[in-house]
Amino acid sequence: MQKREWINISLMVLFSIMLAGCFQGEQSLEEIDPPEDAEVVDNLEDITNKAVDEVEGDLETKEEEPTETVARQLYLLDANGMVVAQTLELPQPDSKEVATQALEYLVKGGPVTQLLPNGFEAVLPEGTEILGLNLQEDGTVIVDVSSEFEDYESDEEVKILEAMTYTLTQFDSIDRVQLRINGYPQSEMPVDGTPIGEGYSRTKGINVIATDTIDLIDSEVVTMFYPAEYNDNRYYIPVTQHIKAVDDNKYGSIVQALIEGPGYNNLNITHVFNTHTMLKENPRLKDGILELEFSKDILQDEDQGVISDEVMETLVRTLTEQQAVEAVHVKVEDVETIMNENGEAYNEPVTREVFIPTEKL
Repeated sequence: MQKREWINISLMVLFSIMLAGCFQGEQSLEEIDPPEDAEVVDNLEDITNKAVDEVEGDLETKEEEPTETVARQLYLLDANGMVVAQTLELPQPDSKEVATQALEYLVKGGPVTQLLPNGFEAVLPEGTEILGLNLQEDGTVIVDVSSEFEDYESDEEVKILEAMTYTLTQFDSIDRVQLRINGYPQSEMPVDGTPIGEGYSRTKGINVIATDTIDLIDSEVVTMFYPAEYNDNRYYIPVTQHIKAVDDNKYGSIVQALIEGPGYNNLNITHVFNTHTMLKENPRLKDGILELEFSKDILQDEDQGVISDEVMETLVRTLTEQQAVEAVHVKVEDVETIMNENGEAYNEPVTREVFIPTEKL
């Protein structure tokens, strides 16, 4: 309470000076009649403490004024070097430059440092400055960065591109990213020459799994989302992989790939589907809503009709990556209503926005 003691001392000195001035007048205090409405004060300390409380109250009010924040998805590196989205509360920018702010929070040693979840790190080279963003009518955003951007290792190059692209394309008006360094256009990345061309987009994928067991010509490139955990932090790893559509049933093949898990071993990934989970019917897409019907094996609690929140989020995140799918309607054979883990019924198709914050730009 050093602050309180300092205020106490200052106020005591002030009152002492005031009283001394009164005694130096032509009349003594005994000769001056007090005003009729004057209050009797027994103790100078009472006045001092009251004044101190008022001053401290004013200071605490100023110190506790909340800072407005906004939820934003930033693509960072997890403990295994995977590019992963984390939703962080960023200060509400004074201007409309929300996309610029998002990129600034991808810089190592930058303002994101105090917000980083355990096991995560920023991806852009330390010291990188975002010099400007220019959004074109066709959905391309031109990002101009300082020369510090070039200070990275070759194995980081694609991760940097993916993190920038996925962070920026969370905004509805941005579809692809072009790069400038100190104002000079870049057709490829500066260290390892990864092509950028007319713009880098989500169609290039993220955390791409190379494969030599699937015919690439007859396969579909799909980004899947797998639940993962690091300490107490649970999140989703996006993985782009090739899948072979069986009987032209692309959505069924995607669901089956989710149930089986990714084609490589990642210690963080959690398998959330129960054994023997299977689709009872081929998925049906109508007016942007994909309808899935599963066996009861998908349920966490068959008696209560409860489906795991992670199972639902895994399905919705992955399937709504498909351009034609806006929402997912999950059904279970012989179960009239399915519930989430809080006992709330899934009466409506589930959209991506239930799990992922979005911001229009």
